Amino acid sequence: MAELLRRPRAGRPGSPLAFARLVAHTDPVALIGIGLSISLSVVLDLTNAATGVESLLAGLMGITISLLVDSLARAERRFHLRTLLEGPPWLVQAVPEVVAGAREAVSQHPGTRVADEARRRFERFHADVEQLRHGRIIRPGPDCQDLIGATRDCVRQLDALTNVMPRASGELSWWRGDVGRQYWAANLAALDRGVRITRIFTYVELSDELAELVEAQRRAGVRVGLLPSGAAGPELHVNLVRWDGSACWTAGMSAHGEITENRFSVNPTDLARSGETFQACAALATFPA
Repeated sequence: MAELLRRPRAGRPGSPLAFARLVAHTDPVALIGIGLSISLSVVLDLTNAATGVESLLAGLMGITISLLVDSLARAERRFHLRTLLEGPPWLVQAVPEVVAGAREAVSQHPGTRVADEARRRFERFHADVEQLRHGRIIRPGPDCQDLIGATRDCVRQLDALTNVMPRASGELSWWRGDVGRQYWAANLAALDRGVRITRIFTYVELSDELAELVEAQRRAGVRVGLLPSGAAGPELHVNLVRWDGSACWTAGMSAHGEITENRFSVNPTDLARSGETFQACAALATFPA
């Protein structure tokens, strides 16, 4: 028992480990200040510029000021952290868990694919949050939930541009697919609610299939415009939707005319740009009676 009592304990006051922990958790500015204070005290004492007591008091004063600066810096960091964690309960509860999980994945599995994947996923999460921060939601091509959901939520006006491109699956294959049928059903429901819908079709050739679709939408109550692609500049060959002037959607397209990306936005800059694009097309289109 006596042997155990005499054995030095890791981390006890005065031990090298405790000193190392103290240094590691002290602000660099405070460390520099303490070092300069001690140096000043020693210089004053060695050069007889001050008495021993005065040298000691000068050093202690400098150390006190340095520790006060360190305390203020710590308080500022804690305040900043509390500010970052303010928000809805689900955010406040999730953030510490996400950070702790990512840190443990890297620390427990260093140099493995798990650690690399943790970093990639965290970077992807950061990129997604940055888009949300600017009022945008970016989803892959098949995921059109924002297009359909925003149409269901529309209360006054829906403006749309549809760029009809020749493709191997047929130029109107999107409208015949599951997403197209759901979107059209949401359009019909919006018309029943009294929403005014204006849709402009930009086309290479007015085929019988396209003419049939145009007539079907016109009979349903959509104000349909037609715009030959040759009459519009390349910057107007887009697929977009605007809802009540408060939200918009644009599609990223492949070279074959397939939707590769869905971009929903409430960003004021995006809304202004989409509005200008629609108005430019509306000025060039013809609206059959």
